[in-house]
Amino acid sequence: MMKSLVICLEEYSARVFLEALLPRIIDITQWDIIYLVFDGKQDLMKNLPRRLKTWQNPQAKFVIIRDQDSEDCMLLKQRILNICLQNGKPDTLIRIACHELETFYLGDLQAVALGLNCNGLEKSQHKSAYKMPDKLINAKQVLKKLTQGAYREVSGSRAISTHLNIHKNCSDSFNQLVAGMQRLCI
Repeated sequence: MMKSLVICLEEYSARVFLEALLPRIIDITQWDIIYLVFDGKQDLMKNLPRRLKTWQNPQAKFVIIRDQDSEDCMLLKQRILNICLQNGKPDTLIRIACHELETFYLGDLQAVALGLNCNGLEKSQHKSAYKMPDKLINAKQVLKKLTQGAYREVSGSRAISTHLNIHKNCSDSFNQLVAGMQRLCI
């Protein structure tokens, strides 16, 4: 019987991102991967307790990925952890994208250049904003401007994530996600 990996996400573009990324960081042939995509962060936070509590397979492993947005990262993670503890899922992997999913892409401008056919973007990786993209509070807008409007949430996530270098990304929250998924799925 395959092991279940249940991934709770606030948006569809995060699913598209993971569908391209997961085969490169874990052995997906060993897992029945179930994506629970919510309609935004409020929907995720509202419905997460019920989803965790009523999940039928007690052997399933859970992952929750949510954007930080303007919230305090540590407080947000603790709030989600409390929901997991209260609903019988204490071993859930919780990862916060600082500040949003697009930060992961700004951490690897070569992947953005390849995915969106924006030649020369990788030369900007040395600039301070892209060396530490987790500090950007408006990564989505920065990415749209940098790509001259070529980035769109779903199609851009699909195109870029297939090129992301899992060993060389300037986004610490991306690196934490990759390391956490690898540890969880050993």
